[in-house]
Amino acid sequence: PSTLVSKEYLLGKFNPAQHPDFVTVGKPYTEKPGMMLRKEAFDAFKKMWESARKTGISLTIISSTRTFEQQKSIWEGKWNRFAKDAPEPKNRALKILEYSSMPGSSRHHWGTDIDLNDLNNGAFERGGKHEKVYQWLAEHAHEFGFCQPYSAGRPNGYQEEKWHWSYTPLSKPFLTQYKT
Repeated sequence: PSTLVSKEYLLGKFNPAQHPDFVTVGKPYTEKPGMMLRKEAFDAFKKMWESARKTGISLTIISSTRTFEQQKSIWEGKWNRFAKDAPEPKNRALKILEYSSMPGSSRHHWGTDIDLNDLNNGAFERGGKHEKVYQWLAEHAHEFGFCQPYSAGRPNGYQEEKWHWSYTPLSKPFLTQYKT
């Protein structure tokens, strides 16, 4: 499949279920119905899942492709939840932006990015229930084309997300297009 995509695609303004490069992700890779990924990313994930499983590591996709509307729903939910603690709109938006993209700016729109196992960094840290999962991913995910885009120590952008992994053979060219 071509890595050249439309502006609508990059902004999540399309229906993955009607896109020829997308497939449904089912059990045992996720417990959630309706998860979809680019076929190439899912094929790579299945190989990574199998390799991890052989060493006793369990990888479960808890979030995958999100459309503009799905991301908008997440944003609006957080906007309402954070209203009391951050009543001033700019501060509230900045609080949301620590971990969540505005609709139209999420890598999850592309079908290349997945959230695995838990949405809490602590679960992947020393003593956390997914400590060994993160160690395995940090050592092996690159072998299957995946990277952790939101790592610690970056000068700007989102906070570290130890659960978020991106299939770089597709996400890298999409990011280049997105920037233009």
